[in-house]
Amino acid sequence: MANSAPGEHYREGLSLTDLFKMFSDSETAENWFIQVRWGDRVKCPHCGSHNIQDPTTYPEMRFRCRACRKFFSARAGTVMQGSNFDCQTWAIAIFQMKASLEGVSSLKLHRDLNIAQKNAWHLAHRIREAFNDNDVNFPGPAEADETFIGGKRKNMSNRKRKTLKDRETSEVTAKAVPGTDADALQGSVTENTEKTATVYTDEARA
Repeated sequence: MANSAPGEHYREGLSLTDLFKMFSDSETAENWFIQVRWGDRVKCPHCGSHNIQDPTTYPEMRFRCRACRKFFSARAGTVMQGSNFDCQTWAIAIFQMKASLEGVSSLKLHRDLNIAQKNAWHLAHRIREAFNDNDVNFPGPAEADETFIGGKRKNMSNRKRKTLKDRETSEVTAKAVPGTDADALQGSVTENTEKTATVYTDEARA
């Protein structure tokens, strides 16, 4: 699945025109999602069975699990579930956002995909949430810092936000941590970086 990630190929020269050729319609994009997610053996997201009926009589639910008898699509259990956007829109938006080291604005998605800017903002927000929810740790070198959110520092509890940034990719992850002690802060860094990563921090002892 890692070899199917969009970023590397996009940076090698995939233009927006190339993307629309690659995902010429929603069906083509859906097949790409299926291949990336399951390969040649579709798996039921409800019970894990590979005994799958394909296709079914429901256009929006391509698959039916013969084990648990539930219908599902490639969207089931993903950030795309419940969305009104077709698979072509999702695929192109994901490629654009994954490939850009500086991020893609909702205004650009609005123009490129010909959708309302409000909808483009929600689309981008969902994709960012999906990126931040993966299990891939920063390989480093990475920077770690913390910041207090809201109000005067002296009036705050110990809860603060810990931020990590990968220097090579400029990707950033942020999470709330329960305290300012070494266990809390170092634990957050450990969870989000590879064991071999070089981590740069400020002079705080924690």
